[in-house]
Amino acid sequence: MNEHETDPVDRMRRGVLAGGLVTVAGTMTPFIDAHGAPSEAVDPLDHLAPPTASVTIKVNGQTQTLTLDTRTTLLDALREHLKFTGTKKGCDHGQCGACTVTVNGRRINSCLTLAVMHDGDEVVTIEGLGTPAKLHPMQAAFIKHDGYQCGYCTAGQICSAVAVLDEIKRGIPSHVSADLVAPSTISADEIRERMSGNLCRCGAYANILDAIQEVAGTGRTTPAETKA
Repeated sequence: MNEHETDPVDRMRRGVLAGGLVTVAGTMTPFIDAHGAPSEAVDPLDHLAPPTASVTIKVNGQTQTLTLDTRTTLLDALREHLKFTGTKKGCDHGQCGACTVTVNGRRINSCLTLAVMHDGDEVVTIEGLGTPAKLHPMQAAFIKHDGYQCGYCTAGQICSAVAVLDEIKRGIPSHVSADLVAPSTISADEIRERMSGNLCRCGAYANILDAIQEVAGTGRTTPAETKA
């Protein structure tokens, strides 16, 4: 093969490259209308834009209507769109409980559910439980017993703790005990089981337990329950 001859593989490679350049140029070049005038370029990916939906949710007593990408989680709708940033994004996989809120009176991990699934629902976040001037009893108990350290999990812990006592009042059993008990007789093990979905990386569990028991009306149940 002399210097003027081209290898067949090389010719194929050059053809593929040339074809790609033509394709790219075609997508970037403005279209020509029927009168020969250039029209506005069309993005070939426009048809792939995500679908949106209108969602109406009552958050902390106020009705909110949003137009959201249908893939938006309830957590992101609360934090990014409604600016209720007390609810935290921890693991974003439903494993830490930092994003716990109540929906229609039941606690959920807001990172695991889509906002469009809650059209017409009532959501309560940590901001809806109390204010600095008028704390919810659970918020006051967490402060009194140092139920937090870095504070990142605290909003989810408090929302979950409030829901735990409400679950007991409504007679919803746990894995520890199927017996219906009054909040004032709830055991430490019962609280630990019901709160097991909320993780505290700082390890303030003993103080969290104290706070919940105080609100439940029990206080410390045995001398053995020390801050280990």
